[in-house]
Amino acid sequence: MALIYEKKEHIALITINRPEAMNALDPETMEELGNAWLDVRDDPNVWVAIVTGAGDKAFCVGADFKKTIPWITSEAITRQTSEMAIPAMLKGIDLWKPVIAAVNGYCLAGGMEMLQGTDIRIAAEHATFSVAEVRWGFFPGGGSPVRLPRQIPYCRAMEILLIGDRISAEEACQIGLINKVVPLPELMPTAMNYAQRICENGPLAVRAVKECAIRTSGLPLDQAYYIERMFSTIVFQSEDAQEGTKAFIEKRKPDYKGR
Repeated sequence: MALIYEKKEHIALITINRPEAMNALDPETMEELGNAWLDVRDDPNVWVAIVTGAGDKAFCVGADFKKTIPWITSEAITRQTSEMAIPAMLKGIDLWKPVIAAVNGYCLAGGMEMLQGTDIRIAAEHATFSVAEVRWGFFPGGGSPVRLPRQIPYCRAMEILLIGDRISAEEACQIGLINKVVPLPELMPTAMNYAQRICENGPLAVRAVKECAIRTSGLPLDQAYYIERMFSTIVFQSEDAQEGTKAFIEKRKPDYKGR
């Protein structure tokens, strides 16, 4: 299978499974990946997702040059193919559940663009990162020109986008592109630890925090605070908020239901 999609309790694990091709995305894999993200969005029992690549060399090197690039650049692009590519890159699907990236090697081009759609990012020590589309005369249409300058300092984002050089995991961590660098054997345990800790929190509150952070990005403060109050009201009126209050008073672990 080009994609392995598993669910363990409230955690979804997505593994791009083309290690022989450095986990490059051909059209079939892109479609499977997009469908997986849609399932994460729609399954109420999934509270957190982890995405990684098979093997120890690559997280994802982007589009498969032999299969996907001709498909993208041909005149035969249709609305269906565009709709297939957008969810795969975590664009435009209103996924408010947290997504954790476990970067196990090369994170290039489309892989780097998908990374920017995740919320917490852990990388193995040997991982490298780049958006090098301009080197080949391509446009990084998976979100990088929009997301990267919002996520790291503008001048560093433009250096990455306009030159296309690779940066190390350590440098990626220094500029705030990723959260943590760990030895490869610790990569998945670290990602799972993050996921499990998130699952201990109220799922409605977690989703509301993510959605609020994204929807208010760039808005004037008065508009942003209005949206924040809206989310606050909804969450405080939930069963989860009542359970959290009871658990605090009774000095026990909350039993959240996502309602």
